[in-house]
Amino acid sequence: MKFRPNERTTTQEEKVEAALLRGEAITPLEALHRWGAFRLSAIIFNLRKNGHSISTKMVGHGNKKYALYKLEK
Repeated sequence: MKFRPNERTTTQEEKVEAALLRGEAITPLEALHRWGAFRLSAIIFNLRKNGHSISTKMVGHGNKKYALYKLEK
């Protein structure tokens, strides 16, 4: 891939925001696989700071727990 200085790329935050606006629920592992986002909680923090109402639900699988983020309607 050749670097093009004038070509704008979509940020991880914009990709997460778009997914939430489409009604998707997102987990940290899914964000890592889809967009390479290691710190989904920081992205969610910024989206909340920008006015989005995002709920957090702690879910578990076996003895592991993780957050599930979804945009509130």
